Amino acid sequence: MLYVMLRLTQAPNLAIATLWADALATEGIATSVQRQYLGSVAGELPPDQCLPEVWIQCAEQETLARKLLYDLQHVPQHRWHCTCGELVEGGFEQCWNCAALMPL
Repeated sequence: MLYVMLRLTQAPNLAIATLWADALATEGIATSVQRQYLGSVAGELPPDQCLPEVWIQCAEQETLARKLLYDLQHVPQHRWHCTCGELVEGGFEQCWNCAALMPL
């Protein structure tokens, strides 16, 4: 296996970069978060150069890593009708109107 670090993506903030890296690591893809401390110098450096980045350690895992990252960024949203008659959309698993849980 060839170990060549490869930048997978930039993240909008450190929390999301860490979540993505942890999710990829859970699937067996060795990752690291780079530029995690550059947010404090945005303005001195161009802001887009200060965003955290997710890197993978094995270029051979790039295809799998990109697929997993795509799946993380495009989670299907639920749309369901509650027993009280409300239409609940998005990632909500509880009705905003009556607090009933989404049916299984």
